[in-house]
Amino acid sequence: MKMRFAILGLTLLLIPFFVGAAVPAEIQVQIESTKRERDTLLEEQKRLEAELDALNKESQTIGTAVKSLDATRKKLVNDINITKSKITSSNLSIRSLESTIGDKERQIIVHEQAIAGSLKAINEYDSHSLVSDLLAYEQVSEVWKDRGQLSDLGIKLEEEINSLRQTRIVLSNEKKVKEQTKKELESLQSQLTGQKVVVEESQNAKQQLLNQTKSREAEYQKMLEENLARQRQSENDLYRLEQELRITLDPSLFPEARHSILSWPLDKVYITQRFGKTGSGLYATDFHNGMDFRASMGTPVKAVLSGTVEGTGNTDEQRGCYSYGRWILIKHDNGLTSIYSHLSASLVKKNQKVETGQIVAYSGGTPRTNGAGYSTGPHLHLGLFASQGVEIRQFTTSKGCKQVYVPIASGRDAYLDPLAYLPSL
Repeated sequence: MKMRFAILGLTLLLIPFFVGAAVPAEIQVQIESTKRERDTLLEEQKRLEAELDALNKESQTIGTAVKSLDATRKKLVNDINITKSKITSSNLSIRSLESTIGDKERQIIVHEQAIAGSLKAINEYDSHSLVSDLLAYEQVSEVWKDRGQLSDLGIKLEEEINSLRQTRIVLSNEKKVKEQTKKELESLQSQLTGQKVVVEESQNAKQQLLNQTKSREAEYQKMLEENLARQRQSENDLYRLEQELRITLDPSLFPEARHSILSWPLDKVYITQRFGKTGSGLYATDFHNGMDFRASMGTPVKAVLSGTVEGTGNTDEQRGCYSYGRWILIKHDNGLTSIYSHLSASLVKKNQKVETGQIVAYSGGTPRTNGAGYSTGPHLHLGLFASQGVEIRQFTTSKGCKQVYVPIASGRDAYLDPLAYLPSL
């Protein structure tokens, strides 16, 4: 009888106590090293952003344009290295999680085997009657002592079962973290692809700029004037096409203006042009149908609200058509639809679901770069529509954009002021 309790006690001692599995030392060292490298890159990113901001505030000359493109390329290369660093960290985190998940799974097996053995031993003990135990022991006091030990072991067994349950909960949570990290890794890889495209665009832009202007200031200023002329022509064409749509808006189908319904599309906000009448003479109808943000080429652009990509396009694909350039239209579930244009790269496709704050594109707007559209400098244009009053149509009434598709509003009422829905300044 005493031997049976000794075996039972040993069985329970073999059950591991619940402890978090340590991250393998080698992986931890790599994670810390990668973080230090990224911190250095982030400091360089701040310096390059400050340099670009200073250049963008200077007057538009061929010299500042070339300097801006050079600084943009350096910043983009640095951004790519930051993204690569994040990808490395994500891969290391997945390896670490796989290691700890494996430890937890092995721990659970040991728990289950030990608990099963203990239950079997307790069951065998319980099969003996009290009379049999009294006859087996020389002294009656030994019987009560053993039965007291059995009670203590039952309590210990219950504790180990609870520990097993907790281990399973932790295992489940770590598996969820691993899946989320994998999603983040996929997003980072998509961002890296987009950043590489923008680097190529910036390099091509510099070469095109030098070829077209022959490094002459007069030629550069002439190019800017041509861009403004194309902008006015495009706006007139767009206005005519919008008159073809006859949709009466139902205000109950979209929310009243209220701050923070939307989030900012950029991490750093500097508004260069607001919505509505401008009085600046920059627009053919003296009406700006969205708002512009200062953003150097390659700045990450984020969805202002979760929704579904209604469509994407690039008016620059038709020679002589400038209009929106590269654009993305996202339909939200609350009756609003947002547009992002003059983009240097897009990361999303039609019908794709996106979340608030998800990077969907990179800003552009550098004149004569693919996707810039009618732009005189790097920026992001954000527009907002009542969803019922906007649709994607072929730009058939345009003189130079007959083959492209663009979002068309059913009149000025369908355009909404984004600033009225964004967070308070």
